[in-house]
Amino acid sequence: MRVRRLAAWTALPLAVALGLTACGSGSGGSGGTDPNAAVRIEIAEPQHLVPTNTNETSGSQVLAALFSPLVDYDDAHQAYEVAAESVTSEDNITWTITLKDGYTFHNGEPVTADNYIDAWNYGAYAPNGQGSSYFFEKIAGYEELQGETPAAQTLSGLEKVDDLTFTVTLSAPYSDFRTMLGYNAFYPLPKAAFSEPGVLDEGYEQAPIGQGPFQMKGTWQHDARVEVERYDAFPGEQPKVAGVEFRIYQQPAAAYADVLSDNLDVIKVIPTENLSTAPTDLGDRFQTSPGSSFQFLSFPTYQEEFSDPDVRKAISMAIDREEITKAVFKDSQAPARSFVSPVVAGYRDNTIGDAGTFDPAKAKALYESAGGPSQIEISYNGDGGHKDWVDATCNQLRANLGVECVGSAEPKFSDLLTKVKAEQPVGLFRMGWVMDYPSMENYLGPLYSSNGSSNFYGYENPEFDKLVAEGSAAASEEEAIAKYQQAEDLLAEDMPVIPLRYGQNVFGHSSNVTNVELDLFNRVDLLKIEAVQ
Repeated sequence: MRVRRLAAWTALPLAVALGLTACGSGSGGSGGTDPNAAVRIEIAEPQHLVPTNTNETSGSQVLAALFSPLVDYDDAHQAYEVAAESVTSEDNITWTITLKDGYTFHNGEPVTADNYIDAWNYGAYAPNGQGSSYFFEKIAGYEELQGETPAAQTLSGLEKVDDLTFTVTLSAPYSDFRTMLGYNAFYPLPKAAFSEPGVLDEGYEQAPIGQGPFQMKGTWQHDARVEVERYDAFPGEQPKVAGVEFRIYQQPAAAYADVLSDNLDVIKVIPTENLSTAPTDLGDRFQTSPGSSFQFLSFPTYQEEFSDPDVRKAISMAIDREEITKAVFKDSQAPARSFVSPVVAGYRDNTIGDAGTFDPAKAKALYESAGGPSQIEISYNGDGGHKDWVDATCNQLRANLGVECVGSAEPKFSDLLTKVKAEQPVGLFRMGWVMDYPSMENYLGPLYSSNGSSNFYGYENPEFDKLVAEGSAAASEEEAIAKYQQAEDLLAEDMPVIPLRYGQNVFGHSSNVTNVELDLFNRVDLLKIEAVQ
């Protein structure tokens, strides 16, 4: 919600899609702002805090404080250089990355090309088991780093030119390579992160050392908090607050209550049960902004009872998306019937066709003819505010398919991911996605490619893989989109997941802060938020 972007909490849809207007940033006082104050932001328990192994929104929010990306994105979703001075290529195969001078890690080490090369090699090397290893597959030599006993330990496509310059040679042309460099897998690591070359120090993840605007204050207090403080030697734009406490909640309702009582400064997602009252509760501190989230139900396609696409399509047809959107989300979400978000070029409405049309009679007939199971379990993370819509979905499946259906909550999103990765029986399982970089490919490759970093459903289609690869290598955006759309059409035939809803940011803040903004990745902009005196 990622791969940043597996989203732990329910996210809400595009303001533009619903005709909503974002509220003002609000102000809690008239005495100005306090640059020496810290602010408190809710997150769920991160699964990891190593850049190449962080693929969910809470961990990404913390890393966005500790690291500065090579590129970021403007209001038009176009990449611009941040820690990079330039990223250039004449053929979309060999890319030259020049770093800005003056960046240092929080332990004083100067940031050099070696730090990026070391971090990317670590992330790509299969035995290290990094969840975002997939992002390096376009770099030459990636295949030699895969398997239990890889043929190589470093990417042949990475070459240092000087302390501030390195080249990246891809195995095939990819015009979006500069765009994808904003993702956290491409952050650098200091020499201090390694106990020996290629071996990450055991304690690094508990107190990550980055080169961003904030540095760690103490260590990661699991299930409680992660605290950071302003890094005064940061050469870029300085934060307007002295620090951030990322406070970890397992229940969104508790976070919401704390915002109302000014004991928490930002809640990134208003709980569904509070959507009706939040505008009154918070006033101008209730806000909306465009987001890129996509909510869906996933099938363990490797399990026999869900291996038939007709079973999967029947379940999709038995779900009344409009009713759940209205009853549970108070029309603050948009029903989804495609596999990519409306925020990216190439989006088409209703690519799943009949499978997205609510038709209980047709759904039941198809389900019975395909031999669908008599019992359905829907697993979800209990720390994400999903119980109401999961229960509503189960009620519809009982009524429309004549099956037994039960929702099953895992305590934390990280617990659900652990079970899913181990292919433990969880039935259908709720997932959410927040884009890593603005491209249609980012909604397809990581989620559905055979080796996709977030393909937890066992979906494999060689033709799909081929089309995504051809889109990635296309010479123009138009040619790439044509291939991606063909790949999406295959997903509509196979239905490895059920698209449910598109989200926007619907969030709130206390009277202690102002200038609170969330980006398309469901992250608080830590360079804009201010504390009110």
